[in-house]
Amino acid sequence: MEVLTTGEMERADRLTIAAGTPGFALMMSAGQAVAEAAMDLVEEGPIVVVAGRGNNGGDGFVAAAELAARGREVSVILLCERDSLQGDAALAARGWKYPVLPFNPQAIGKPALIVDALFGAGLNRPIKGDPLEMIEAINANGAPVLAVDLPSGINGTTGAVMGAAINAVETVTFFRRKPAHLLMPGRKHCGRVRVADIGIEAHVLEEIRPQTFENIPQNWQKSFPVPAIDGHKYARGHAVVLSGELASTGAARLAARGALRAGAGLVTVASPRDALAVNAAALTAIMVRPVDNVVQFAEMLDDRRLSSIVIGPGAGIGPRTRDFVHTALSTKRCLVLDADALTSFAEAPDRLFEAIKASEDPQVVLTPHEGEFPRLFSDISNKHPGRSKLERVRDAAQRASAVVLLKGPDTVVASPDGRASIAFNAPPWLATAGAGDVLAGIIAGLLAQGVPAYEAASIGVWMHGEAAGEAGPGLIAEDLPEVLPAVFRRIYDGLGIEY
Repeated sequence: MEVLTTGEMERADRLTIAAGTPGFALMMSAGQAVAEAAMDLVEEGPIVVVAGRGNNGGDGFVAAAELAARGREVSVILLCERDSLQGDAALAARGWKYPVLPFNPQAIGKPALIVDALFGAGLNRPIKGDPLEMIEAINANGAPVLAVDLPSGINGTTGAVMGAAINAVETVTFFRRKPAHLLMPGRKHCGRVRVADIGIEAHVLEEIRPQTFENIPQNWQKSFPVPAIDGHKYARGHAVVLSGELASTGAARLAARGALRAGAGLVTVASPRDALAVNAAALTAIMVRPVDNVVQFAEMLDDRRLSSIVIGPGAGIGPRTRDFVHTALSTKRCLVLDADALTSFAEAPDRLFEAIKASEDPQVVLTPHEGEFPRLFSDISNKHPGRSKLERVRDAAQRASAVVLLKGPDTVVASPDGRASIAFNAPPWLATAGAGDVLAGIIAGLLAQGVPAYEAASIGVWMHGEAAGEAGPGLIAEDLPEVLPAVFRRIYDGLGIEY
């Protein structure tokens, strides 16, 4: 599904209104969806709606009136004077036939549920004064909170906390998710997210043309590689993983195993001679080839059947690794650069970017985590609330002329053409040593089969998260490749493919 910025969502509203649907009709549908969610959350007990002065507050008034009509005990706390409300929010307030309570934390009482309709997704300034005190009181109250559109205090486009934010157990949003429903820390404040249909037709997206997507199979299933019945291993590509020295070979083997499980027909570990015996003893279906220097690496790559390469896991930091990267780029192979390969260019990242640009139609994926990202993109790596993770990764992809994948609980993949996906299926136990090496291998395995770089990175991230969920708590990196067959079955079931 598409993900809309706050500006894009406002445009979807305007297009719908221009097509003949009154804005108040959208507000009525939104408020009714909130009331429905509130009824699902608590079957009995008083409900308090905390409303702001904008359309978010109008949604809250509609929800309050609907709940009262269903026989629930409801009260409304309003940020401003009722007479000061304007537009659709004023119309919604007229539908509330009861008094409003003063904007005072003591007015909350001990409800069964609090509906947060204070600020919407467009908040772009820090919370201060009375609203800050109210948010702190709501969080301290102990009652579950249902947020309207977004928890108050969260910036809808960046996901940043604007000084303080509501901790909701559930959030009801409308038409499409916004970046803050997926990006940290906003996602953590949202709880469960329910997307309600309020009457906006999907065809408005044809004019908006959003470039951000949830990382889910519906968005990349057409690119997912399915082996042909008359296929063979050479038709599924051959991935190469560069190994490090004797004491640091495990990361390359993890990547190689990931590539093989992701569907590459063949995988070879290019190993220094002093590590050859260790790698060969630990591998079976994966081949091992002695490669000590870039000359031997270039000779190996004369074989055009070698279709994708991983450089970085355990490779070592320094000129040797840089030389291997330049050699790989000069052969115009699909390339995944991770870990040490990225850090090796920390002193001169532009040399890497220039080499990528010099490749014709480069299919290159960079896979940094937050510690590695600033080494390549120091001026766009800050955590300022005005620059989201999504924006940083987009900027990085355009600068590098490569697909950039910034890891985390909200992994973002961005293409130089502006497309981006945000993942939200990674469980917390995926944060374990070696997991990133397996991810690099999975992406290389997909690239080997001809999947374009942006789709390969997005698919790899989703499969990585699903595999971690399949393995469960206690996961170690070695488990990830072994549970990938279960993830494949899930994808095949979704595609309707028999196996």
